[in-house]
Amino acid sequence: MKRSELIFATITLPLDYLALILAALTAYFIRYWPVIQKIRPVIFDLPFKDYFSIASGSALVWLIIFVLSGLYSIGGTKRLSEELSKIFIACSAGLALVLAVMVFSRYLFDSRFIILAVWFLAIIFVSLERLTVRLIQRLSFKLGVGVHRVVIIGDGQIAKNLIFEFSQRPMLGYKIVDQFSEFDQSATSRLQAMIDGDKFDEIIQVNPNVSRQQTSALVDFANEHHLIFKYTADLLGTQLTNLEIVTMAGTPVVEVKRTRLDGWGRVAKRVFDLVFSLFFLIIFSPLMILTALAVKLTSAGPILFKYKRIGQYDKPFAYFKFRSMIANAHQYRFDQNFLAKQENLRQGSPMIKFKNDPRITKFGKFIRRWSIDELPELILVFIGKMSLVGPRPHEVEEVASYQKHHKKVLTLKPGMTGLAQISGRSDLDFEEEIKIDTYYIENWSLGLDLQIILKTPWALIKRCQAE
Repeated sequence: MKRSELIFATITLPLDYLALILAALTAYFIRYWPVIQKIRPVIFDLPFKDYFSIASGSALVWLIIFVLSGLYSIGGTKRLSEELSKIFIACSAGLALVLAVMVFSRYLFDSRFIILAVWFLAIIFVSLERLTVRLIQRLSFKLGVGVHRVVIIGDGQIAKNLIFEFSQRPMLGYKIVDQFSEFDQSATSRLQAMIDGDKFDEIIQVNPNVSRQQTSALVDFANEHHLIFKYTADLLGTQLTNLEIVTMAGTPVVEVKRTRLDGWGRVAKRVFDLVFSLFFLIIFSPLMILTALAVKLTSAGPILFKYKRIGQYDKPFAYFKFRSMIANAHQYRFDQNFLAKQENLRQGSPMIKFKNDPRITKFGKFIRRWSIDELPELILVFIGKMSLVGPRPHEVEEVASYQKHHKKVLTLKPGMTGLAQISGRSDLDFEEEIKIDTYYIENWSLGLDLQIILKTPWALIKRCQAE
């Protein structure tokens, strides 16, 4: 999902609301316009303050109808006629709801003219606002902003139809950057070079006769490199979840969604993170100040441990938390003499966890036991580098040893807590942790995030009791 698509979809919500309010205000002032009053004098008393309160509340209800009408779907190739028809239907449904409320509540609004004028003007204003947003989006496509850079795998008439459609209708926001007849070794090498040069971000497979093995290899390739994968219908014999079907050039094309956190889910999770990270920062700020002082007083070295971690889409970010080890402890990970003396509890996986790690300070053991050392991660959540809930933060050396299926956990931002953490924390086998994180990625919901956050304190208590 392109960031520009999220931005344009997100701004339509407040813009629709403003358009509805503007329609209501315009209808009100038209009714009181002297020219109209000469034709039909005003014989009722409708204070502007009371009217504005009614209009503001009604507009919110209309937005719910807009949501149910599918006016806030993100992505796809919606035609203008389809969008305008949905606006007409949604506004008409809003009018019907207003009339139904009037009938059943026996409340007679002062002016039937205003009601009908609001309906008509709402259709006009919302349509003009949507056309303006659409025009700005199309202009951004011409500048190369938000364009889906597509590689087609396969040939034949379907491929020709897609290439013609995207070339003739640039307003769709798709650009064909290359085409391969099949996904073989030569294509893999060229695609890898294109990825290194950031030349494309989406694959569409259109060959219906490709083998299942080749299709599975292409899906793995897309997941490994965090590419959007789409295919024409009936290519995959396996059962997949999180599918979205759109029509391109008269052909049904299926997109395999890596996570539900595309579109509005992504917006909702970011708002969730912003609100709750700020709340927790305020609540835990006294504890964080005391911890910072204690770290400084109990051992030599900086207050914070800073190191690069790998975040969403394999991108490194500056990670920090309260230092719980001796200064420069991280360098011992590469000291063969030190490693030979330690027992790695995660042997056989990309991770390293030493039993009775001698690098941990006395105070560090305490703050690690209760995860107090991780409280500065709230700042990383607030600025958007991490999330409250998600897979664990990934170390650079660990990710370098990940297998292809491990890299799916890099689809999301790393989290302070997660489904794997509350299911067993560090006692989990690495492959089991990957499975649990993959389940979370594919089945995300705000409700699940809230459950994980509420269960995290109990998981901490259980771990401390076990120790």
